[in-house]
Amino acid sequence: MEVPGVDLLLIKSTKALESGALAEGGVVTEGSAGSTAISLATVAPAYGCRCHVVIPDDAALEKSQILEALGAAVERVRPVSITHRDHFVNIARRRALEASELASICRNENQINGNDSSQINDHSISEEKQTMNFSREYKGGFFADQFENLANFRSHYEGTGPEIWEQTGGKLDAFIAAAGTGGTVAGVSQFLKEKNFNVKCFLIDPPGSGLFNKVTRGVMYTREEAEGRRLKNPFDTITEGIGINRITENFKLAKLDGAFRGTDMEAVEMSRYLLKYDGLFVGSSSAMNCVGAVRVAKALGPGHTIVTILCDSGMRHLSKFYNAEYLSEHGLTPSATGLEFLGLS
Repeated sequence: MEVPGVDLLLIKSTKALESGALAEGGVVTEGSAGSTAISLATVAPAYGCRCHVVIPDDAALEKSQILEALGAAVERVRPVSITHRDHFVNIARRRALEASELASICRNENQINGNDSSQINDHSISEEKQTMNFSREYKGGFFADQFENLANFRSHYEGTGPEIWEQTGGKLDAFIAAAGTGGTVAGVSQFLKEKNFNVKCFLIDPPGSGLFNKVTRGVMYTREEAEGRRLKNPFDTITEGIGINRITENFKLAKLDGAFRGTDMEAVEMSRYLLKYDGLFVGSSSAMNCVGAVRVAKALGPGHTIVTILCDSGMRHLSKFYNAEYLSEHGLTPSATGLEFLGLS
């Protein structure tokens, strides 16, 4: 199953164009670990717009290469906490402000198509004093805001959830997925719960993320934070695009019955298992989701239908997740012959 990231962005782009927040010839900006940005870079030209993506510089290099091949401008930045002004999401928001300010200057007026261009997502241009990074031909900027924009949730509530229900004939017992923005797990869980409240919905969380504790204990913290340790990233894991240490507007809408923890080693081993036995070449998020599916299967026992999401290809993870030298340096060389790494013979 493909997650409808393109549908999400079509919805947002269309509404932005209708409202005047985005004009043909404008630039769409996003802060992303890669996958959503690739969808955005694919869709934006169809609306006559360009795409500017801000991505953490520890994300797999091939994601940046794909984005550039699609015509997007890519800005790689060091990973920092979301509270830092130079977090990749905050920079992406600023870039939209800069593009709008430049467009306003070029037209020698403060308004674009009758709309107030001095604010983007409630952030004032006057508060942002940055060097312009865009061509003067751009017609303003729009920040897609995948973490907080509820079009993310709606795309999965209206698309992915119904697709799962239809494909299973409504006969499923559980759903599990990891969360980055939270849109997938929130949209799907809410839809499934409305169709059948007995369907169990779970989160699988990678190392360093605080969501497991939030779901199971109501407290948002990680072991690293509790011990007073913070690494260069808000969370420390080989997986990309999942795990987070804040509650997004999208995740707030999730209807969850519980959560499981997954490890980097389990994700790596699962990816090799799926490739060897199922012919599936998946990325780190999909591998973690499948770790979660096995955890749920063990918890529920035989005879249950469990659904998860295969949301990324291994082709986007060659330089890290499928790089033997990189894995060896981090003590993640796979060695399992079956599913013994999850306690199954």
